[in-house]
Amino acid sequence: MGTRIQQPGVGTTKTEFFTFAHPPNELQLESGQKLGPITLAYETYGLLNKDKTNAILLLHSSTGDANAAGFHEGRNEHGWWDNMVGPGKAFDTRHFFVICSNVLGGCAGSTGPSSINPQTGKSYALEFPVITIADMVNAQRHLIDFLGIEKLLCIAGGQMGGMQVLQWAAAYSKRVRSAIPIATTLRHSPQQMAFNEVTRQAITADPEWRKGYYYGLGRPETGLAVCRMILNITQMSDRVMEEKFSRRVKEPGERGFFTDDFEVEGCTRYRNDRFVKSFDANSYLFLTKAMDQFDLSRGKLFASGRPIQTRFMVVGYLSDWLYPPYQSLEIARELKARKTDATYCEINSKYGHNAYLMSVEEQTHLIRHFVQTDIFW
Repeated sequence: MGTRIQQPGVGTTKTEFFTFAHPPNELQLESGQKLGPITLAYETYGLLNKDKTNAILLLHSSTGDANAAGFHEGRNEHGWWDNMVGPGKAFDTRHFFVICSNVLGGCAGSTGPSSINPQTGKSYALEFPVITIADMVNAQRHLIDFLGIEKLLCIAGGQMGGMQVLQWAAAYSKRVRSAIPIATTLRHSPQQMAFNEVTRQAITADPEWRKGYYYGLGRPETGLAVCRMILNITQMSDRVMEEKFSRRVKEPGERGFFTDDFEVEGCTRYRNDRFVKSFDANSYLFLTKAMDQFDLSRGKLFASGRPIQTRFMVVGYLSDWLYPPYQSLEIARELKARKTDATYCEINSKYGHNAYLMSVEEQTHLIRHFVQTDIFW
């Protein structure tokens, strides 16, 4: 069972912004469309060494942001991987320069559907171009160039972040020393695509969505709340839900007709949480569609005959039914078929898909030894 390792954190952090692709040099997207200017929000932790050889890029999930560690002034919540980033932690900031970028298409400072379209002076909304995982990675590559880093020591991330890890290695293998794709897949299964479509339908069925043009008129909070409920359920395992809630009911005074009589029902009601209040609904639509369209299966991960210099540690979780371990094993098999230096690690965690955020002790042990092998490469 994973436990939280108590180590000093990185303290107060601040998001920075990198803007590029100014007209007429817009970013060419996979769709053939061009986009620019583009801003990426990012945060860094630790110090870049003189030779710029100790940089690690962390890649977040579909609902993540650039705040991987530490906390912002005025906010009580720490970054999404705070238990893994900092002095003495898995990504040890005493040795590594850690970077986390909010993705293209996001809504936490990076250019996305809620951003202002310079041609109209209004938010892009559904006029924002279709983006792919490859487009996200291409934008990140410009950020890494801006930071003066020729080669990343390691890239790591789970879920959509894991897809970005695979895309980075596929597109820029010579620029990535090692890679850690976590609880992810080479392509979505029909079940995963169906879950995404249900959450998208929850958003678009909300009258406040207004066919995507809701900026300045309110937010589709009801749809986002249902979306969040579904995400919360799919990311937990049956065992954790049983341990946490079982079939316990609330006190009689807290119950009512068709209200949350069972404790688990109250857990799924997230209409007022930070996700509903801050995450942009259109960004969620674009990002989940990019995940569904991602496909590096059947030999597409690496071009035939191309040398692969990146080392891999693929991580899956036994209780993860949203991104089941067979998908991580498929990634490892694909890599080994190309005679790549790849290791598959399956962690027996009870936390379901949330294990990559919760199973700290096991992950710390694996990641620390894997990454430190390359410190003096």
